[in-house]
Amino acid sequence: MLLPRCAPLAAAVTAALTVALSGCAGSPGPAEFGDAPGASRTHGSTAPSPAQGPQRPRHHTSRFLALPRRPPGLGTRTLALIPREAQQVLVVTGSGRNTSSARAVLQTRTADGWRPGPIWPARNARDGWTTRHFADDLRTPIGVFGLTDAGGRRANPGTRLPYDRSEDFTAAGTGFNGESLAGSFDYVIAIDYNREPGTSPLDWSRPLGEDRGGGIWLHVDHDGPTHGCIALSEEHMTELMRLLDPDKHPVIVMGPETSLAR
Repeated sequence: MLLPRCAPLAAAVTAALTVALSGCAGSPGPAEFGDAPGASRTHGSTAPSPAQGPQRPRHHTSRFLALPRRPPGLGTRTLALIPREAQQVLVVTGSGRNTSSARAVLQTRTADGWRPGPIWPARNARDGWTTRHFADDLRTPIGVFGLTDAGGRRANPGTRLPYDRSEDFTAAGTGFNGESLAGSFDYVIAIDYNREPGTSPLDWSRPLGEDRGGGIWLHVDHDGPTHGCIALSEEHMTELMRLLDPDKHPVIVMGPETSLAR
């Protein structure tokens, strides 16, 4: 707190300000969704010891540009579905319930709040989104799902997720816009919808039944809408794969804005 140089400062005023400022921090409140596991909060300041020598002044930028305590754009109902241990949340937001264009951002929980990564353009299924997905309905399921396993036709690009390299990750034919599907499965991350976590994305177990579809992946964009997956550019796919950390229990939250805001 800076005072004008020309203002006299009586000893009594100095003492009063000292007492008032020493109690500004208050006591910590209850744990919130945004609190990082094991994070501790310090209140007030501690003068450096002579052994430490002079220190640079601390700039408490977070007081003015505070990170949100919850991932932005998500409502109470959606937040309740995110496991408390999840420290990485990939939010894929559709522009409308019946559209195939979306955007994706990886939110990472820190001691100061949720820190967003860059916003990436994304695609979803041709006919949009659904709260109850069925095989071949050409819609992407809405919800919160784990991201536990990865794979692809090409070598591991550096992900810490379990990675299954196989020539079976081959997409043939053309997409809805006549575009080639070649290379779409060079890199994939399985979205844990109607599958067994901890298995290769190629595993075709369907706990909800075959009629509820499956094989919902994050994969490389082929310049057209998908059958039910989420597609990112190859650059952004490989970047995401390197960022995801299984120790942070990553999940994907996906759906149209109106649904996720509830």
